Amino acid sequence: MADTAPDTDELVFLPLGGCGEIGMNLNAYGYGPKHARRWILADIGVSFGNADTPGIDLICADPDYLIGEQIDAVFLTHAHEDHIGAVGLLYPRLETRAPIYATPFTAELVRNKMDERGVDPRWLKVISLGATIAAGPFEVTYVTLTHSIPEPNALAIRTPAGLILHTGDWKIDPDPQIGSTTDVEGLTALGDEGVLAMVCDSTNVFEEGESGSEDTVRLGLIDLIAEQEGAVAVTTFASNVARVKSIVEAADHAGRHVCLVGRSMHRITTAAKAVGILSPKLEFVDEAEAGHFPPENILYLCTGSQGEPRAALTRIARGDHRNVVLRQGDSVIFSSRQIPGNERDIFALQNMLAENGVRVITPRMVPQKIHVSGHPCRDELRRMYQWVRPRISVPVHGERRHIMEHAAYARSLQVPEAVTPRNGSLVRLAPGPAEIVDIVPAGRLFLDGNRLVPEGAQGIQERRKLSWGGILFATVSIDDHGNVVDGPVIVVKGFSEPDGRLADESLEILEEAAETAVQHMSRKDRYDDDAVERAIGRALRKAAETVYGHRPMIEIVVLRN
Repeated sequence: MADTAPDTDELVFLPLGGCGEIGMNLNAYGYGPKHARRWILADIGVSFGNADTPGIDLICADPDYLIGEQIDAVFLTHAHEDHIGAVGLLYPRLETRAPIYATPFTAELVRNKMDERGVDPRWLKVISLGATIAAGPFEVTYVTLTHSIPEPNALAIRTPAGLILHTGDWKIDPDPQIGSTTDVEGLTALGDEGVLAMVCDSTNVFEEGESGSEDTVRLGLIDLIAEQEGAVAVTTFASNVARVKSIVEAADHAGRHVCLVGRSMHRITTAAKAVGILSPKLEFVDEAEAGHFPPENILYLCTGSQGEPRAALTRIARGDHRNVVLRQGDSVIFSSRQIPGNERDIFALQNMLAENGVRVITPRMVPQKIHVSGHPCRDELRRMYQWVRPRISVPVHGERRHIMEHAAYARSLQVPEAVTPRNGSLVRLAPGPAEIVDIVPAGRLFLDGNRLVPEGAQGIQERRKLSWGGILFATVSIDDHGNVVDGPVIVVKGFSEPDGRLADESLEILEEAAETAVQHMSRKDRYDDDAVERAIGRALRKAAETVYGHRPMIEIVVLRN
């Protein structure tokens, strides 16, 4: 690992989220000597909790390394949650007053997030597509790309040490339905100018060919929806406004009115109307009125394609949605893909729908194209590298396997250098060859209720243990002479009798074990609360494992009379 003089200006790249995972993107670029770097950030996103993080909905990168650093600006590439979802959470934590730059649609959604978290939105600066912004030693130009959301942008970052292209999320769609096509001329011009490094999306690096166009999905949905006879529900990612527009068009062709179901659908379409991406005249049927239409004349456009328990489609499938009911002969079309890790929830949702006699239609079941990815496959990556011609490839936005494969693919395309960072890898891009020169702290923060806590927070660890082993309480009352006045009384949560009732008779064995443990203590030891807790705890741990086969959390309360 080569080193440079401490006063040498360096250009560095630091991913704190999004390397080793798909989601939770937080990237930083620094320029200057080690002791006085100036920074800009690209995206501040979230990931989502799962069964391993009980009670946690949102997860974001820990920006602790950057706190107190000179941050000149924050640049947001597009409006997906994994790129903007943590702005309201982390911006105050950064202790900065750096401006946050975003194009109109992204800014509309970010403003709402800042308002929700009580963050002053005056730091949010709305810029036009293609804008150029100076920020300290950086000059950043927004470059139009295509993706599965309006206004996706790459960032062309000019520095005294060279030009970086930060792609954000992208694909090459010749007919995206909304917005402009990929700015091939601009990307090629950057390549002619000379690109030091391209920091690039790795999501679909294992997929051959191309991701496909939204126009083919539009045509596929028109055909498929026209074939359905009962009520139709379509679920897709609410952020894909082009897909929403295509579904509305397909419904119109089939003589169906569209009813939006789910908060995200309303939020995204409202934002799209506000900035002119969707027509302000576009109208939707209110949920409360939709049931009055004949089934063949209504289409429900729903959130919940990933089987989220609280999303609209899951509530419909459970039968507890207050307005929408799907019956025998109706259809649900999944115009979406399964995000890895969500398979169990998605299958559970689809099984609930099938149990109710609803026909479930997924992309693999029909000849029509009803979903395409928003990320580049190998042929698209190849074309991007041909346009941009970077000296260094820096794969991001992927699991470790994606990043390693992307680096190998870039080398096969004759890119001279490739670096494979992890979250926390401080990558020096210049001067000299690209290399990881340091590993900085790069943890995660969990939104636990209304507060951010570290990933290893003891409360989260306890919650995990509770979900596996249950909890056991023991209370014993001892007087000033060391005599047991009452107890030990045992209460458990999370245990059952063999017939399914909550644990009752089996508690007698635990109570006997605890009582025996206290009886075998000397009177002197009974004066010591810690000694009493240890003795009862050991006895209960052994008895619980014998009776239930589990090692629960154990809490001992010693009362003194």
